[in-house]
Amino acid sequence: MRTPTSAPKTATKKSAPRKPAKAPPPRMTLAEALRALEKAGTAQARKTYTRHGAAEPMFGVSFATLKELTKRIDVDHELALGLWDTGNFDAQNLAVKIVDPARMKPADLDRWARDMSPSRMCGAYAAMLAAETPHGAAKAAEWLASKNARLHGAGWVLLSQLAQRDETAPDAYFEKRLAEIERTIHAASNAERELMNMAVINIGGRSPALRQAALAAAKRIGKVEVDHGDTACETPDATEYLKKYWAHATSKGFESPAAQERKRERPRRRC
Repeated sequence: MRTPTSAPKTATKKSAPRKPAKAPPPRMTLAEALRALEKAGTAQARKTYTRHGAAEPMFGVSFATLKELTKRIDVDHELALGLWDTGNFDAQNLAVKIVDPARMKPADLDRWARDMSPSRMCGAYAAMLAAETPHGAAKAAEWLASKNARLHGAGWVLLSQLAQRDETAPDAYFEKRLAEIERTIHAASNAERELMNMAVINIGGRSPALRQAALAAAKRIGKVEVDHGDTACETPDATEYLKKYWAHATSKGFESPAAQERKRERPRRRC
């Protein structure tokens, strides 16, 4: 009688030892961030920013450098709050790029919108931030009803962002705001006229129906005069801009300019 042989043993493969997790880079302190901004500042940038409405204190940091710092820091809410509270133009620009929208309280949004720089280049970032929070619609209503010029202007910027990104809001809401712009734009302040004109464009980029409504409103509004001071900035013609806006989006396969914008990084982070 044959004795059954046992099955051959299979060699067990030893797993390679796991590499220890790479430690995250140390957080940048407020002092370090300010030193980096100060080192990157230039007199030429300060001159340019001043022409566009920025006010001291500022270092004059290029937006390319701000983008590098944003990539390095990513999101740091506490650092953002500290940078904002310095009142420095460049520090506040960096703050809106690294802040955590989910942790912004309604009172913080009000304060940032009131305190933001009037610069045409980036003064709207704090208002754009509100569109990324659960408080966007409520803040748009509050700010557009405010007597404070900064908050009222912020309301138009926020409205533009909601038109582009809030898919839950009904078109009728934006139609009412278009009618308000049409009634009041020519009597508004210089800075506000620019923001209202852009709101017409962004509302018109939301849907085909609002495209037609915005084009009709723009035709009735006519030319919008904005004094851009000693800069090369120009006020876009809403009618022509909307035509190009839609042509570009549809050529890329999007159903609307707003749909295309929703696929892009938020403007406060990408610009």
